[in-house]
Amino acid sequence: MLTGIPMTAESDSEDYSSLRPRSVMITGASSGIGRACALWLDRAGWQVFATVRKEDDGLRLTKAASPRLRTILLDVTDPDQIAAAARTVREHLGGDGLHALVNNAGIAAGGLVEYLDPEELRRVFETNTIAPLSVSRHLIPLLRRARGRIVMISSIAGFSSTPLLSPYCASKFALEALTDGMRLELKPWGIEVVSVQPGAIKTEIWNKARAYVDGELRKYPPKAFEKYGPLLDRMAESLEKPKGVGADEVARTVETALTVAKPKARYLVGRDALIRSWIESLPTSLRDRLILSRMPKYGTEITDPADELQEAGQEDVNQ
Repeated sequence: MLTGIPMTAESDSEDYSSLRPRSVMITGASSGIGRACALWLDRAGWQVFATVRKEDDGLRLTKAASPRLRTILLDVTDPDQIAAAARTVREHLGGDGLHALVNNAGIAAGGLVEYLDPEELRRVFETNTIAPLSVSRHLIPLLRRARGRIVMISSIAGFSSTPLLSPYCASKFALEALTDGMRLELKPWGIEVVSVQPGAIKTEIWNKARAYVDGELRKYPPKAFEKYGPLLDRMAESLEKPKGVGADEVARTVETALTVAKPKARYLVGRDALIRSWIESLPTSLRDRLILSRMPKYGTEITDPADELQEAGQEDVNQ
């Protein structure tokens, strides 16, 4: 797969270089929030560099956008591709700096902590936490030149961890810590670093989540369903009736974060994000009771401790 190479050419009929539009690189623009941000900022007149993993996704995006938008093939977990993408952006900007970076690429993950494969946790961190850091590092020199901004597409999972979502929440908590550190470290150069924290969003991620959950459930031993059955059933049911606001709501918030004179450190998106923020302000014991009250009853069956120790030991050997 070619990487770091634009998949589209600028229109010969218009000279956008003379207009010097603000520039932004957006990762994970194939679908969902990333695609919405790319099209939203393109319509607002930005020079958009949108990264995608597949050529077909890039072609679909360019058909919906203006000639300004350029797509770049990029796997955000591949260091060589990240470096190549940064070179591509630098070459197209000439001597200009980059006005913004939107780190959006990410993956959904979940499951029971008791049966969580450490390798799966590493995979989630690689995409959701390490990749935004890696992409940012390569583009900070260009952002410094333009006194640009970095937007991290985080989540309410970045400040509120709930049952069955611990791997995803852990990756977003870590992303929030990196965001805070970057915001302070880059302040002397006028580079603002912002976290956008959406709640549930109506995107293709729900279809991906259903496929992911189906795959994870097939890995669980029978004892997992004996212990957590009602909870696992609730997870599957919730994915059949996804709720949330449209991805354009996130795109609108991202534009605000990139254009307002003094951006906030964090922006919540969606009513559920506001509610979750309030829940997290409660004393921990009350917060826990409130969250568990919305969960089905589970874990009431008494199992033989010896059997459980043997089961845990066998899993460690398998890993």
